[in-house]
Amino acid sequence: MVENIRTGLATVKHTGKKNPQSYSERKYRSVLGTGTLVSSFAQVKDTDLHILADRDVSGWASDCAVQYRLQVENYILNHPEFVQSLSPMTYDRYAPAIVRDMFLAGSKAGVGPMAAVAGVIAEYVGKDLLAKGAREVMVENGGDIFLHRSQDCTVAIFAGESPLSLQVGIKVSEQIMPAGVCTSSGTVGHSLSFGCADSVTVLSKSTALADAVATRLGNEVGMESGHSSGLERALQVGRDIDGVLGVVVICGEKIGAVGDVELVKTG
Repeated sequence: MVENIRTGLATVKHTGKKNPQSYSERKYRSVLGTGTLVSSFAQVKDTDLHILADRDVSGWASDCAVQYRLQVENYILNHPEFVQSLSPMTYDRYAPAIVRDMFLAGSKAGVGPMAAVAGVIAEYVGKDLLAKGAREVMVENGGDIFLHRSQDCTVAIFAGESPLSLQVGIKVSEQIMPAGVCTSSGTVGHSLSFGCADSVTVLSKSTALADAVATRLGNEVGMESGHSSGLERALQVGRDIDGVLGVVVICGEKIGAVGDVELVKTG
């Protein structure tokens, strides 16, 4: 059985005009199909987690979110350049594990380590909940998703004002889980982007890497997002990054995909 997970995201922003309304209110969550899973939430500042699990994890979720966010925040206090860099940084083997994963993701993607922050927190919280006894977990952090299921899932892509938004998604096989599905947008959201694709969705075994690569590829589309050249450039770059399983890019009415992704109609 394939379970539909209607979610998606917009995690990046550029210096042009965006429409942040649907992102800030997380309207895409209103169309989430929870199936047999139990829904819970955890919010710590701008870390905003929606968690689906096979049991009630609300007693653990907030503690997990606080724990991992604090590790990142404390590292930033002593290394302010970490949050400012838009380029890969020299690996710090003495940093906490969650921060080391951000260094690695940023280095592979060719972006600053903070491009992986939402995805890496979703991943660490999800894995912590599994270690505490949950058998099935989905953690969504502003649309960056960590998945660990015992069945195939379909993740619908939220692409802002594009007519393809929530009309198309990708099938994620249980065989590759745990996995990360992360989407960045240059037209919706509040984080930094230098492109304006409606959505760039990346599938990877690493949620941190998927998040960082989605940001990188959103930049590759560039401000001429309505033209096929930017979309094709993003797909080409994504295909060559080690650890990326697949990429889907949506620009207005245009869609392109590369890698091991199965597109499905969700609308």
